[in-house]
Amino acid sequence: MKKQDKLIMRRILLTLFAVLFIGWFLFWPLNKYIESPGTADSLRSYVKIKGHPDKQKGSFMITSVYLQQARPATYLWAKLTPYNTIESKQAVTGGQNNATFDKVQDFYMQSAINEAIANAYKAAHQEVSKRYLGIYVLEVEKNSKFKKNIKVGDTITKVNGHHFDTAQGFQKYIAKRKVGSPLTVTYLHDGHQHTVTKPLVKIASSRAGIGIVLTDNVKVHTKIPVKVNPGQLGGPSGGLMFSLQIYQQLTGQDLRHGRKIAGTGTINPDGSVGEIGGIDKKVIAAHKAGATIFFAPYVKPSKLLLKYEEQHMTNYQLAKKTAQKSAPGMKVVPVSSFNDAVKYLKAHP
Repeated sequence: MKKQDKLIMRRILLTLFAVLFIGWFLFWPLNKYIESPGTADSLRSYVKIKGHPDKQKGSFMITSVYLQQARPATYLWAKLTPYNTIESKQAVTGGQNNATFDKVQDFYMQSAINEAIANAYKAAHQEVSKRYLGIYVLEVEKNSKFKKNIKVGDTITKVNGHHFDTAQGFQKYIAKRKVGSPLTVTYLHDGHQHTVTKPLVKIASSRAGIGIVLTDNVKVHTKIPVKVNPGQLGGPSGGLMFSLQIYQQLTGQDLRHGRKIAGTGTINPDGSVGEIGGIDKKVIAAHKAGATIFFAPYVKPSKLLLKYEEQHMTNYQLAKKTAQKSAPGMKVVPVSSFNDAVKYLKAHP
């Protein structure tokens, strides 16, 4: 081979290597996820209540965290950029595939919307009722005999022909039976009813069980029609802000007084507000969107609690620290319940 041919071949190989390296650097998926500040969106377009439009100035804002699978390039970017964190796939998805993870997040969002509607309607003294549909399946454990039939996203409606109005009712009935005894389960999969009989397995405390991780599946009914469309958002953390938006529209009260008010937190049946993840990123998102008030879930800190908290700070502590450093002019308000948020807005017009 001539010297010139060797030089050409070397250049081709170097070019090919460079192209492969750039492709790997930009596109190769890693077993990591990057959490970064998302958006803070006005809830005005999310909530529609018949006969109760939102005519008040300002906005209640739902905040989000942007989640993406890491590539070498974005991994490096996340390491060098503040308010980005890198998490393992197991920590983010719990080992679920993307489709199953998205399905669970969509259910959490719908559950948050249901509780937001129920809390807001009760507070506004409007008619609202709940119908318990059954057990929503969040995870099927490896030792479950039902794992080939029941999938994440299914709803168990009956066991041995019995329907109960709470998850505890189902659990108590099953716990009275022996490990290995057959149980007939009726469940909904993609809207279709199925029935399967399998033996029970040993679960925690040596009790008998199906071998699933569960939560309640509840349908809310209101006299005044309400529609809430969360768009592409998932998870339970928008519950508090949905409650405030629905409550203001129902009552016609002006709680915002022209302000952009953001926040986060789950909403429980009793109106209490629960902690969430990524609150520092949500504060940044709210600040960029012009919010001047941010509601943060409050729990009393303790040594044991702080040991397991994100960055070893409660939601309120982390939100306040982030605002002091990177969101000047924003007031972080601690709330333990929906009523706390309403009382604050009425006392600080």
